[in-house]
Amino acid sequence: MNNRKFKLKKGDEVIVIAGKDKGKTGKIIRMIPKKEKVIVSEINKYKKNQKPDNNQPGGIIEKEMPLHISNVSYYDAEKKKGVRVGVKIDKDKKVRFNKNNNKVIKWVDCKKNTTNL
Repeated sequence: MNNRKFKLKKGDEVIVIAGKDKGKTGKIIRMIPKKEKVIVSEINKYKKNQKPDNNQPGGIIEKEMPLHISNVSYYDAEKKKGVRVGVKIDKDKKVRFNKNNNKVIKWVDCKKNTTNL
């Protein structure tokens, strides 16, 4: 159905470039590739009325909702703005790089909390 590859990964620091939270930054918590959406921590929060369940009490909870991937951009901490990300082959390995200054972007493995190239 939809076999698009994305240059952003789970754990990347991103900045919102469109919408009500424009200019805010956060980390990607979850990718939804079939719908081309991402969930970013502390961004695009909505209040939801939750019915009481066996495990949880009812009430109003705040929930992070998905954003379209085109509305977020990789955040460069040095320049303090969103930058474009490219992919190139370096020593027989595919790596992501910042298109403004050609620096290689380290990928953070969320499950192990380690950085890889």
